[in-house]
Amino acid sequence: MRFFNRWFKKEQDDLTTEVVVDSSTHVITKELIALQQQAHKLDMSRRSYARSTSTGTHLSQFRGRGMDYQESRIYQAGDDIRNMDWRVTARAGKPHTKLYQEERERPVVLVVDFNPGMFFGSINMLKSVLAAKAATLIAWSVASRGDRIGALILNSSHQELPPKTGKRGVLQLIRELVIHGDPEIGLKQRTESHISMNDELKRLRRLAKPGSLVFLISDFYDIDEETASHLRQISRHNDILAIQIVDPLELAPPPPERYTVTDGKSNGVLNTKSRKGHDKYQKFFSQHHQKIQQLMRKQNIPLLQISTADDLLLSLQKHFGNSKQRAPINSSKTNIDEVA
Repeated sequence: MRFFNRWFKKEQDDLTTEVVVDSSTHVITKELIALQQQAHKLDMSRRSYARSTSTGTHLSQFRGRGMDYQESRIYQAGDDIRNMDWRVTARAGKPHTKLYQEERERPVVLVVDFNPGMFFGSINMLKSVLAAKAATLIAWSVASRGDRIGALILNSSHQELPPKTGKRGVLQLIRELVIHGDPEIGLKQRTESHISMNDELKRLRRLAKPGSLVFLISDFYDIDEETASHLRQISRHNDILAIQIVDPLELAPPPPERYTVTDGKSNGVLNTKSRKGHDKYQKFFSQHHQKIQQLMRKQNIPLLQISTADDLLLSLQKHFGNSKQRAPINSSKTNIDEVA
């Protein structure tokens, strides 16, 4: 039984059936729309390096926007010889060079994992809420460039969002994040058929067209050797960046004490008072983090680790900071009715 899918039990007998919708436990439409005003502080357009705080000195450069071949014409003085079209030159008997047109838009696919373990949080918010905010902030940023935004959302069911341009792409994403980020819906996975990360990556291989920028947002407890194979094939023609969502309790053991824990079906005791219990706890999460780091490093995928205790915008700015202060991406505010 996975440790992290257990929940700290706290006065269960006093809980009522009434569901309290709180911004720390539920994904709120209004908050996701408000992130539009912060998106200008991120710069997804640069061919910048993304450095992972979890993978040492590992660096990975995004391919950035590509150049589409337009036509070939007769070579003229000053043309870059690296763009020579040797096939046309040989056929025509005269030197020809290739002309390119900058790619106008780039598909961006966000894979957001709402497995049961994501509906946990010991500080500020649940990991599911942080994942939804990270996905939305990235989406608003790339929307300002006119890129198409698609998504794969994973919990007890699978939701595929075909790429759409600009605000339309963000709003369709927000709608689904609010629905699938609901703990009641997400935790149904415990009783329903399991959809794994590998199942989602198989779909991603079909959805992500060559040249896409893919963001994987998850706690990555559901990875194995098959995951490496899928990532390897996807990264051949696309850029991938992994964002690991963590809680402080996954980074360090709680204070020494005996804690009652439950997975909703059976109860157990976590004893961090004992040296054995403390070390076992720390070893479990240390091995998990190392497993993720090794997987991403082998596939040359940048890995960002963001905690529920962190400032999300500042964490993303470390990797996608905008050195030039730009105006907000849209002078007109998005109306919450547009998401309904």
